[in-house]
Amino acid sequence: MSVSYAQVKSDVWLENLIRKEASPLLQSVLNQPDTFRYQIIYTKIDRDKKNKPNFKNYYLHVDRALYFYPASMVKLPVALASLEMLNSQKLPVNKFSFMLIDSTRPWQTAVINDKSSATGLPSVDHYIKKIFLVSDNDAYNRLYQFVGQKQLNEMLWKRGYTQSRITRRFDKSDFEQNRYTNQIRFFDSGRLIYTQPEAYSDLKFDFSRKILMGNAHYDKDENLVNKPYDFTMHNAMPLEDMQLMMQSVLFPKSAATKRRFNLTKEDYRSLYQYMSERPSESHYPKYDTGEYFDSYTKFFFFRDGKRSIPEYIRSFNKTGWSHGFLTDVCYIVDFKNKVEFMLSGSIYTNSDGVLNDNKYEYNEIGYPFFREVGEIIYNYELNRKRRKPDLSEWVLRYH
Repeated sequence: MSVSYAQVKSDVWLENLIRKEASPLLQSVLNQPDTFRYQIIYTKIDRDKKNKPNFKNYYLHVDRALYFYPASMVKLPVALASLEMLNSQKLPVNKFSFMLIDSTRPWQTAVINDKSSATGLPSVDHYIKKIFLVSDNDAYNRLYQFVGQKQLNEMLWKRGYTQSRITRRFDKSDFEQNRYTNQIRFFDSGRLIYTQPEAYSDLKFDFSRKILMGNAHYDKDENLVNKPYDFTMHNAMPLEDMQLMMQSVLFPKSAATKRRFNLTKEDYRSLYQYMSERPSESHYPKYDTGEYFDSYTKFFFFRDGKRSIPEYIRSFNKTGWSHGFLTDVCYIVDFKNKVEFMLSGSIYTNSDGVLNDNKYEYNEIGYPFFREVGEIIYNYELNRKRRKPDLSEWVLRYH
């Protein structure tokens, strides 16, 4: 049974499933949808005799009109757009080509090397790897500069993600500065093979809907401003768009043709590896696992308490966290018990109503929310009757 109020999608069945097993903490969160602004999409996957997956979405308080800050979730479309740009424009470079990023404006910074890569040089592929392994902000900024604001958003809108927008990098650049992209030069064996000139985006965005949150905030100079924080011109991406985009990458045949990005078989393979690889399994970059523990970017199930991940379970996902918002869109695979499902969710934890003060209830409420919802859905999947899937295509080499 599904109940819809205006634009809100909510399935009584899913709410009952979660509430039946919920702890007092989770019950308290579920009872305050306006406070925590939580949204959940559970995607049930059933396979037919030929192992073809069929998808059924169940929703809890999913509302396209309810703004939440996507944070690092926008790194997913930027990574996909970077690969499509290389494939569609038939540039004389590939994702492994060394890219030297020039600084042509006062607010821009250059990149001439990357000591974290095996070659010591930056590339599109290495930036994508860092985006998924530890949600690296600089890697996102560099790919944003490669694709450009205008082309990036036109790619999204062309695919039907018309309520999504990516307007800025993760640095102190203002809105106008984010319209500019750096000049980028590509090299092969020390020889210049292609120069991508600086670009300017003249794209027009619809900012007619004001988005104000909280009762105070700290500005970029760390001054307290006793006014709500203005998200009107920030990045935006509904949870449904994130779920559809992730499904189109993991299961491209299940998505409408217009939803798919132009990716090669090798692109898909590397994306799957980077999405599911753990920081401890990476040699380039080599991460400090005290800081970047294996569940660092795995919210559902694992992030709460830095929990370890069983060897037989993989999460193919992307997460985002900032301004009190936490988001995870994942595909969970349990090879031992032949379990698979997708789970997407977002929550807002900011009890003092002050933005940018780094005082959010991530550990007290946010991560436990994801852990518990993930466990409830996982335990349901363990016990429900279904055809056992062949998951061999998701067995990858990480060492």
